[in-house]
Parts: sequence; C-alpha cells; structure tokens
Amino acid sequence: MKPYGDPVAGVNASPVPEAHTRLLSGFGDILERRALTPLFQPIADLRTGDIVGYEGLIRGPVDSQLFSPEVLFRVAGASGRSLELESLCRAAHIARFHELGLEGKLFLNVSPEVLLHPAQGLDILHQRSGAGDDGIGSLVIELTESASTSSYDRLRQAAADYRSYGLQVAIDDLGAGFSSLRLWSELRPEFVKIDKYFIRGLESDPVKRQFVRSILEIARQSCSLVIAEGIETLAELEAVIRIGIPLGQGFYLSRPAGMPARKLPQSLLETMAAMSEHRGDRAISVAVRKPTARSILRSVPVVEHSARTNEVYEIFKQQADLQALVVQRHGKPIGLINRLRMLERLARPYHRELYGGKPCSQFIENEPLVVDHATSLQELGHLITEVSPQHLSDGFIIVEDGRCIGVGNGQDLIREITQMQLKAARYANPLTQLPGNVPVSEYIEGLLRAGEPFAVCHCDLDNFKPFNDLYGYLKGDEVIQMTADLLRECTDPDKDFLGHVGGDDFIIVFGSADWRERCETILQRFMPATQSIYKQADVLAGGYTTRNRQGQEVFHDLVTISLGITTIPGNTGLSSHFVAELAASAKAQAKKTAGNAMFVERRSTPREIPARQREPGASELADLRARRVAASG
Repeated sequence: MKPYGDPVAGVNASPVPEAHTRLLSGFGDILERRALTPLFQPIADLRTGDIVGYEGLIRGPVDSQLFSPEVLFRVAGASGRSLELESLCRAAHIARFHELGLEGKLFLNVSPEVLLHPAQGLDILHQRSGAGDDGIGSLVIELTESASTSSYDRLRQAAADYRSYGLQVAIDDLGAGFSSLRLWSELRPEFVKIDKYFIRGLESDPVKRQFVRSILEIARQSCSLVIAEGIETLAELEAVIRIGIPLGQGFYLSRPAGMPARKLPQSLLETMAAMSEHRGDRAISVAVRKPTARSILRSVPVVEHSARTNEVYEIFKQQADLQALVVQRHGKPIGLINRLRMLERLARPYHRELYGGKPCSQFIENEPLVVDHATSLQELGHLITEVSPQHLSDGFIIVEDGRCIGVGNGQDLIREITQMQLKAARYANPLTQLPGNVPVSEYIEGLLRAGEPFAVCHCDLDNFKPFNDLYGYLKGDEVIQMTADLLRECTDPDKDFLGHVGGDDFIIVFGSADWRERCETILQRFMPATQSIYKQADVLAGGYTTRNRQGQEVFHDLVTISLGITTIPGNTGLSSHFVAELAASAKAQAKKTAGNAMFVERRSTPREIPARQREPGASELADLRARRVAASG
C-alpha cells in the first residue's frame, strides 16, 4: 500500500530490534504533536498542459528516521495505529490545500480498511466539510490495494455512498496489486492510475506499450480517465503522449512540494504542445531514433552560483528524492551539487553557521561533464568510462543550445545501454551481428507511424548456392561477411538502418537522400571486394563448372548482388509487411538481369497494386538495363 507517500529507496525492510522501542516512542510523539508535513504533486492534463489536481503525499519530521512515509506507515501498522495516522494525514492535506488556495482535485490515498470502516467514513466527510464551502471542490479517494480482498460488495457500496456526497474514486498503482483489475470492474472508478513500473522505459518496451494501450482502451469503454504515474524522463513523456494517455504525474513534470507549482514551466508546455501536434500518424517515434542523452534526462532545479547555501539546503529539504541540482552562472551550467555530500558537510559542527550564508558554488566539487542532448548513449558511455569514470556516480549535465535542460545519471545510462545490448543480442544474426527480422520490422513500423519518407533496399546474392556447394560453407560465410562489411561502408549509421534477415539476404532502410548513389557504389564495389575468395582460374573464366544431379556439367557465373528498391512517401498508411512485399518484389525484378543489378520500383502510390501481381513496365526495364553493372566490372 502507498498511503500518502512515494517509495523511498534505501529504507530497510523492518526496524532493527534495538531501535524498535525508540521508533514507536517517536511515532507516538509525532501523532501527539501532529508533526506531519503535507506535500502536493501536480497532476497535469497532457493535452493542454493545465494542472488539473494534486496528489497528497506526506513526510515525517526532517532528520528523523520517520521522515520517510514508508517507514512512518510501517511503524503505524506495527503499533496498530494505521487508521489514526491516515486520518491525521487527510486532515493535514485538506487543511493545507484550502490554506494555499490550490485549484482542481485533491487526490488522497485511502486504504480499503478506511473505506469499510464506518467511523472513518464519517471522518472523511467531516474533514472535507471542515475545509469550508469554498474549500475542496472535488475530493478524489485514491484507493491502493496491496493485498487481496473478498469485500468487493462492501467496497462497491462504500464507493457509491461517497459518490453521493460528491466525492470521486481513483484506483492507484494499476497492475501492481493482487486484484486491481477486479477492483476496476467492481468500483468503476472515475480515474485509473497506471503503476509507474509500466511507464518506466515505456518508449523502448513494446510489451509495456501494448499493456498501456489495452488499459487505455478499457478505460474508454468504462468512462475512466487514465493517469500515467512516474513520468521521469522526456522519452517517457513522449511515449505517454504518443499513446494518448490524457493525464500524467511524475518528477519530470513537477516534484512533490509543500508549495506546489500552479502551472508547468513554459519550456515544458512548449515541448508538450509540439508532442501533441505530432500525436497519431504524425507522431515522432522514439523507437526509430537512436537513443540519445535526452532519453535519460531528468528534470532538476537550477540555481545561480550566487545563491546562498541555506537556499540550496531548503531545496533539498523540500525534495527528499532530489539527489543533485545544477549551478549556473549567467545562464551557463558550471557544476553539480550532490545532496549527500553537501548535507554531510553541513552536518559537521558549526559548518551550517559558517557556510549557510555563503554562495552555494563552494559545494561544486569537480569539473562537470556537460553533454549535448543529441549525444548518443553509446558515445556518452564511451565518454564517461574512458575519459571521466567519476561521472557515473556524480552524474552529468544535459544541455540544448548551451542551456541546461536537466541531468543524467550513471544508473539510468547503464540500464539503457544494457537493454539496448540485450535486445541487439537477442535478435542479431549470429554471423554478421547485424539486426534481424524483428528489429528491421520495428524500425520500418516506427517510420511509418512517424509519417516519414524512406527507401527500402532488399539485397540478395545471386549464384550463392552453387558457390557454397563448390567452395564449402566456410567460404560461403566469408562471402556473407564481406557483403555485410561492404553494406556497412556504403550506409550512414546516423540515417540508415542495416539488417541481415537470413541467409544471403540483407535489408537497408535508407533515410539518406542520396540512397541511389549509395546503391550504385555497392554495385561497383561488390566484385573487387569479393574477388579474392575465388580461384584465379575461376576469376579468369568468369565462373566455374559443376555437375548437376543428372551428371551434366553446368556453368555458373561468379556471385553477384541484386538490389531491389522501393521508395515510401510519408503518411501512406501502409504496414511493414506490405513494405517488405514491395521490396521483395523489386528484388525479384533485379534478379532477372544477370550480373550486379539494381531495380527501382517507380510506383508513386505503393498501396494501389499488390507487389506480387505487378510486372515491370518498359521504362523500368530500360532503367534496370541501364544500371546493370556486369560481374566482370
């Protein structure tokens, strides 16, 4: 259960025995003094950028073992005072929400036990009315369940009773609990929050994307609004918007605070507006792009170098999960201040008094690593591990046009690179290590969704089987590897995608505008690149003779390459399977001409005629013959 708190890393599973009594005593003191700090995290409409409400979160006293809500509620459970603590949390949130004059809905975490407890139900209604007539306009009971329940009838009736008083219901952490789908069906909530596990890495995980799409479709049928929890990176935000989730919450949008934001930053609103414009068929597919530093970007506060140390201390105090912030001078980032190391120094005797009023820049420890947002993760990993390994732990600053837009950390970088390597290894061809069928199809699907124009080239070796039979499979593998190397050399890794889809077949997805010149270069260089594998006599003869099954001698030309190309304009509505058919059809036409040959499919609207039903026109055959490059060069 996540009542009034977000998980805090590093908390032990249970208090150590010798500290148990002290914790219980401290907990009792907190309840008696009502020493609880209410925080609020904005929930934003991802279509408009407006803040539509806030989730109430709670913290215990600063510098206390009970500061973490996880520890606070665990001790409450151990002492049998969970309902009492929940009541105090609700009261603190409702009163503070009214005091701050916040607008929109207030989402309050409520356990099922509270909903089923008559006295607690009356308490909720009393607390709500106590805020005044102009107080809470719309209170949302955010129900979180971490254990199975058989009291669905009672929960359904309780939810109906609360609705009769104007309250609404939300289900929290959908997908994380034992029976959240059953709860959804029984309670028909106004809001459904998708657990942050399914949002983390959403842009690169097709299974998670399908899960989220399914949740969104069910929500539409049941008239529930979906909220994506735990949006922590730009890539996750983009993926959530692209799928069409209406509401979002997370550190990338705004962190929990005692004085929460009343609107999102203008730069973020502009970014979200641009994403919304490209939603649907025009969506920019994150899967198509090579992952960059921007995909692991995390939003953090930025302070001027002249800001006082006490000001930075207060920022860390208000944002318990903030590990570092950026220091800038005249709009340019100059370093990072690490939370733990700063607080450790200030905890020494008299250090707070000595340094609290001085500029915070004194706490910058190392020369910062500053990287552009477009830096690929591979480049970033090499830069850190080979040049500045300390930045794996310290983190690094990410900029766009010289302006700080956030930070990255080594944990996120290693996770993303590891996922990329695992995915590449899973689908890579074992001989050439090039991506196989699945990554090629996903790449093409991403381009089609983005509505971007591209060209697909299906490459196939001619006369390969008789060569393999005569020279042996080791020589055959050598020819395939030579072909892969040649195709790598003739493609741009930043714009083109090269795959090995089985045997002697390769696929190039060209983003390069000069794809035709690149294909002609492949044809021209293929024979010189592979000539060394033949016996000299076969090279002079232009081929070799073998016997077929009937014992007859058959002459075979040397191995050549055929290229079949089809161009795909933007916004066609085609599928990747149909594009593959078009490319295969073009390859079949290229193979009808002896020697190294290229055939370009010229149809302006590829969907008009199935590829397998079409024969080339006279002008296309003329183009094919004109571009034929003989095997002899």
